[in-house]
Amino acid sequence: MSRIFGALRRTFGIVRDYVGTDHLGNKYYIIPEQKTWTGRQVRAKRIVVAANPAEFEYTEGSIPMEWDAWIRGRRKEPPSIEELLKNESYREQIKLKAKEVEDRDLALQAKEYKEGLVATPTRTLAKGHAASTGFGKEEISEEPISTANTFQPGSWIPNQKK
Repeated sequence: MSRIFGALRRTFGIVRDYVGTDHLGNKYYIIPEQKTWTGRQVRAKRIVVAANPAEFEYTEGSIPMEWDAWIRGRRKEPPSIEELLKNESYREQIKLKAKEVEDRDLALQAKEYKEGLVATPTRTLAKGHAASTGFGKEEISEEPISTANTFQPGSWIPNQKK
């Protein structure tokens, strides 16, 4: 069906203007505002032709943020190469600063643990899932181990009738 519409668009003169390409190889086009052969006004559209057209292989970050903003109409002009490079270097600087802050925080935590200012976190090892009836227990007992105030369903199994 889309092939038929594509052929009709090309036949009746709906053209798209090339706007640019990002560093991932995606190509961006704009279809200008125009009238159809019936006289109906069609709004301008912005489209992207993905470098990897398989929809199931789309991952976040396949389209840079600046181009995504242009496609969605949040900005009027497409991003320039200088702007893309500047924003990329800014993102790298932010990542480096975040890494430095994280390293300083870990060093401070280690110092506080060593000096005894903060208790070290306990490491617990639990088998199973917390929602299961036997969570944290080796075996389910046949004897009830709880009173009415602390009863938990599934915490004991009644004796089997013989």
